[in-house]
Amino acid sequence: MSRNYRKEYDNYHKRPEQKKNRAKRNAARSLMIKKNGASSVAGKDVHHKDGNPQNNSVSNLSIRSKSKNRSRK
Repeated sequence: MSRNYRKEYDNYHKRPEQKKNRAKRNAARSLMIKKNGASSVAGKDVHHKDGNPQNNSVSNLSIRSKSKNRSRK
């Protein structure tokens, strides 16, 4: 069975709270680019230490490799 991206968007990504989370994640990335430079963030993810994308305080953000940031323990 193939993945239904339209249904996935409608059921999850389209929700207002998920749009706000995505906007905050984008803002966190922008903040880290301003703070550390684009080359330090290139090819990496911005990690929220407490797991809350709404918390964009500088002490809560770090730059991690994609493989480390997207893995679950």
